[in-house]
Amino acid sequence: MSMRISLLAASAVLALATTAAFAAPQSSSTSTAHSTKLGQCSHANAGKTGADYKSAVSTCMKGDTSAPPAASTKKTSQQKMADCSHAAKGKTGADYKSAVSTCMKGP
Repeated sequence: MSMRISLLAASAVLALATTAAFAAPQSSSTSTAHSTKLGQCSHANAGKTGADYKSAVSTCMKGDTSAPPAASTKKTSQQKMADCSHAAKGKTGADYKSAVSTCMKGP
């Protein structure tokens, strides 16, 4: 469900950006640069949703460097589990469970 909301928000931002690009006469290179920048900002804020996503993309598009940096790229529990599972590769049974458990509790 969260992925659907993220995709919907990204689509809405792209639709608004496209509408704004065609509303005012601009050169082709400006439009392409804008689209590229929008794609980069959208990708950089992929884990955010809703108002957080919109404000982060807006700040990124303005090029505001005085804004606080994006929250640290905190891994989701699924990503962390995959990393821990990979790190414990080769272990079996109780050793595997113990290694993954210890890894999951870490930072």
